[in-house]
Amino acid sequence: MKFLTSLLLLILPLACSNSSKSSDANYDYIESSEVILEEMKAPTQSFESVPENIDQKLIKESYLRFQTQDLNKTYQQIIGYVKQNNGFVQDDNSSKSYNTITRSLIIRIPSNTFQQTIDSISKQVAFFDSKRISSKDVTEEFIDIQARLKAKRTLETRYLELLSKAKNVKEILEIERQLSSIREEIEAKQGRLQYLQNKVALSTLNIEFYKQTAESGVTVSYGTKMINAIKSGFNSISLFFLGLLHIWPFLLILGIVIFLFKRWLHKKNKK
Repeated sequence: MKFLTSLLLLILPLACSNSSKSSDANYDYIESSEVILEEMKAPTQSFESVPENIDQKLIKESYLRFQTQDLNKTYQQIIGYVKQNNGFVQDDNSSKSYNTITRSLIIRIPSNTFQQTIDSISKQVAFFDSKRISSKDVTEEFIDIQARLKAKRTLETRYLELLSKAKNVKEILEIERQLSSIREEIEAKQGRLQYLQNKVALSTLNIEFYKQTAESGVTVSYGTKMINAIKSGFNSISLFFLGLLHIWPFLLILGIVIFLFKRWLHKKNKK
């Protein structure tokens, strides 16, 4: 009896141990499956470290407005400076008001010759009505987009690896849906990055110069005003009679109706 009791005491811990190992194995399997499924649905993004030494990204813009005595000469001078500094005219617009002729230019110039171009134009201007130069630092946004774009591309690669391991149609469709969303985000970030690169590489100059003309209103005498009024009245009468000619059939019908009405009224009074 003592032997059987001792044997049971030895077997029971072993049985419990095996049961525990089997349970742990099943749990590890379930956990592993959940991790894989979760990875397929929303893989963790990888964030790259920001470089310590990077060129500053600046978007430079300016607005210049001034008066000139010779519009064509000023235009030719500006175009000369622009070509000399490897720039180009993006927009050229002219307008005329009561006594002012204005020309507006939008110029794109390499950022490394931005200030040089402004200085060259300023030497030819005695006084600026308005002169504004601004500089916007987009370095942080530039780095952020690059890092996010790299993370999205890494994520795209991971999804492609999962797609090659997919075992059923449901998994394939889910992965392809996620890939489509990621690629849309990649295209959007690439577009924004290209926009920033263009703005940083080429600065924008808004230049507006104008010339005042000697045109002024002509003083009209009282006698001239009377003559003009008489002419205007004569023209109005002419237009009135011309209008009557256009509606002569209606006038004829109206005359006949009036004649018949008066005749009927006259007969009625006789009775």
